Amino acid sequence: MKLFLLAVASILISVAAQFSLKVGMSSSVIQRALASDIGPRAVLTILAHPGVVLGFVLYGLGALLWLGVLARWDVSKAYPLVGLGFIVAVLVGWLHGEQVSTMRTVGTLLICSGVVLVGRS
Repeated sequence: MKLFLLAVASILISVAAQFSLKVGMSSSVIQRALASDIGPRAVLTILAHPGVVLGFVLYGLGALLWLGVLARWDVSKAYPLVGLGFIVAVLVGWLHGEQVSTMRTVGTLLICSGVVLVGRS
């Protein structure tokens, strides 16, 4: 159970990283930098944005936790749990006003089914 919670923590941190990167990349500062020129200055603007920096830090932390999972579980058992990240991302996106279509909902439910089946194997 402890290992499963470690995997879930890694996945949740990775989802948080995605949303942090999205907030950073959607900021007016980065949007202006990208609109003017995609060169070294725009890259530096992106890499210096707090949302992007936080996203990278969260990804690093999630990856370190994931290494702990991989050290003890078969990849074929651990990796399908990453599907939980899709579910959480859709829910968080929906809570933040993103449009979630019927097809996306059905696809997410199919992913849930797959995660359950792999978890029982």
